[in-house]
Amino acid sequence: MALSGAFWKGKKVLITGHTGFKGSWLTLWLHHLGAEITGYALEPQGEPNVFTEAGVEGICRSVIGDVRNRGHLLETMLAAEPDIVIHMAAQPLVQYSYEHPVETFEVNVMGTVNVLDAVRQTAALNGKLQAFLNVTTDKCYENREWVWGYRESDRLGGYDPYSNSKACSEMVTAAYRSSYFNPDTHPAPLPVVATARAGNVIGGGDWSENRIIPDCIRALSGGGPLMVRNPAAIRPWQHVLEPLSGYLQLIEAMVTHGNTYAGAWNFGPDEDSERNVEWLVRGVGRLWGQDDFYQIQSGSAPHEALNLKLDSAKAKRNLHWSPRWDIHTALQYTVAWYQAHQQHESMRQICVDQIESYMASI
Repeated sequence: MALSGAFWKGKKVLITGHTGFKGSWLTLWLHHLGAEITGYALEPQGEPNVFTEAGVEGICRSVIGDVRNRGHLLETMLAAEPDIVIHMAAQPLVQYSYEHPVETFEVNVMGTVNVLDAVRQTAALNGKLQAFLNVTTDKCYENREWVWGYRESDRLGGYDPYSNSKACSEMVTAAYRSSYFNPDTHPAPLPVVATARAGNVIGGGDWSENRIIPDCIRALSGGGPLMVRNPAAIRPWQHVLEPLSGYLQLIEAMVTHGNTYAGAWNFGPDEDSERNVEWLVRGVGRLWGQDDFYQIQSGSAPHEALNLKLDSAKAKRNLHWSPRWDIHTALQYTVAWYQAHQQHESMRQICVDQIESYMASI
């Protein structure tokens, strides 16, 4: 199932979290496909950020707001009259969640409740809303340090506040789906409701604190040396465009084929793109042309899973989705983005060029 420009052209899409890293890339991609986008999010966090650098505000109706503000969120959604709602607004950082657990749960759990309730009310009032996708994380699973990938039917959990809050977000979505968007108990038309779980994404324009690629770029740009914690931790690294392509293909299927495509979906990389943290750091250094820029951190660090991977067989079988860029290609495009930024190139054009390169591989 390939992405269809004909499907997205003129579609009204509301994205929460459009000022974030993944949200900005998704907004750029949807605009490229011809969608009409309303974004609802906090101001972009930190300087620089991809939202500002790529001029994302100029290609959408950007509403600055907090998903914890239920009234403002509902007002925005009703005014947007969306065909599709994609929920990406979140507190996305494990380390930050240890320091700010209450905020993490407020944003990631009650924020999801507020978005889903706005979807419920909007759908009831205009009957136009066709699909809702909640973007969560691979960390929503109860991690047993298995050597095989987690499937959508495996138990949810989460050791740290971030991971646990995203498992809660999954459960909130399931409760709303069965209670308010169930075609067996509610009259049509109803939006199809699904969740999407992806691995550790990399890509140009991420400057978040305590994320490995941004930390590498800061160190390589003169802010080093980089202190690497948990160098042996294995992660399912994937370029940001990989899961985004899965989200878009899933939504097309939800709208076209209905509740057959409701529920949870994994979008993870193939096993040969799984590497430990130190391998990734060394790879960034080689592409940048500077190897000796990091040190292994000694002492204790907050708990993080050592091994976590997804089984994406469901998406491969039912959506014909599969990863297109291996870890080497993903890293090359990522580092090339940051190098272009240092050379003051047009970052919107760089993003569009990379989107077009990715689409050519589908």
